[in-house]
Amino acid sequence: MLSHKHVIFMEVARLLSFTKASQTLFISQSALSKQVKALEEYYKTGLFERLGNTIILTPAGKLLYEKLLKARQLQHELHDEFKKLNENFSPQVTMLLGASTTISLYILPPVLSAYLQQNPTINLTLRNRNSENILKALLDHELDLGIVEGISKVSNVTYTPFLTDDVIAVCSARNPLKKQQLEVKDLYDIPLALREHGSGTLAVLEDALKQKEFDLGKLPIRIRLGGTEALKNFVRVDTCLAFLPRQAVRKELQTGELVEVEIKDLKVKRSFNFIQRKGTESNFPYKGFIQFTKRYYSKQE
Repeated sequence: MLSHKHVIFMEVARLLSFTKASQTLFISQSALSKQVKALEEYYKTGLFERLGNTIILTPAGKLLYEKLLKARQLQHELHDEFKKLNENFSPQVTMLLGASTTISLYILPPVLSAYLQQNPTINLTLRNRNSENILKALLDHELDLGIVEGISKVSNVTYTPFLTDDVIAVCSARNPLKKQQLEVKDLYDIPLALREHGSGTLAVLEDALKQKEFDLGKLPIRIRLGGTEALKNFVRVDTCLAFLPRQAVRKELQTGELVEVEIKDLKVKRSFNFIQRKGTESNFPYKGFIQFTKRYYSKQE
């Protein structure tokens, strides 16, 4: 079992910041520093090198961090095996989950509530990032499990299908576009508000346009905004056309704040997938969480 000191060290090593680690662990910086110092005294060597306001891992620190990542993996596997032997085995487990904006804000909250009610010993942290950054964080061992839009060609990552959703064109209820049925070629004459580079929503829109032999980069993009909420708030008061996930604008469509604009022959669908580092697919608690989440939403359909 990883000791409390080792867990603290891993978080400082992951973030390379005592301040950030104290915030994520909800421990005072002085208490955190004391635990790291105790480890350094135990191993008779420094684990971090202080460079002004920044820190880096020493060779000993790098070695310890790499070994602890493997130890944590073995601990997960051990918990999984014990769970199979005894269903009453319920260790206190931390799971770091990363999900793209639509999933984090509009899809996961109810299932997380239901999951934690049934699994009170799971300490779950959800981080909201775009798909590109979630994949990077997973590969850097900053996350245990991710949910992203689409599939990237990464050999050491396993993808498990989760949900599909439509990306639709929307505009303000005061925008004259709401009364029109558009064709794809009309997009050359309409100012667009889009998500930032790295967004899964943007990627599937670009792919759908490519299939129609249209280049997204040649369209009149007025603004790019980081995050679905920012894009929704902007298009409410502007004359731009925006492309947003249907799940994300369901309430606004119902209240009439936003209006769906039909674009003939342009269907933009995206898939959400769980992503895991290869070799962790059967580990507790990831496997159970994926199964629970898929069952939960299959019942909602």
